[in-house]
Amino acid sequence: MKKILMAALLALPMAAQAGDVTGLWQTAANDEGKYIQVQVYPCASNEAQICGVITEGFAGASQDNNGKPIIWGMQANGTDRWNKGNVWAPDSDKTYRANLTLNGDTLVVQGCVAGIFCRSSDWTRVQ
Repeated sequence: MKKILMAALLALPMAAQAGDVTGLWQTAANDEGKYIQVQVYPCASNEAQICGVITEGFAGASQDNNGKPIIWGMQANGTDRWNKGNVWAPDSDKTYRANLTLNGDTLVVQGCVAGIFCRSSDWTRVQ
């Protein structure tokens, strides 16, 4: 019994971290090698939702988008999934219905049009 209790207590810090999508993320590089970093945080208007803003562009990515929202209105759908929100794609200047899936230090960002035409990108946690 003591071993089970100890194992449960040791697992608590890991369980508290599960599903924590907040922090600084780096997008995958596009075909030209450009990428951006995105700060993800609880939305100011509804802290139960997730939002994100572009913080910086690299490898020639435009700095004009710094400070612009890129994710908004994402709602938790399980421990490591969010949906019913939106993502803005700076390369096409289009907004898509979005899903997020957290897989360790990788965030899979998927945007869809009409629910059937989708594209996704793997983002890497910076901090």
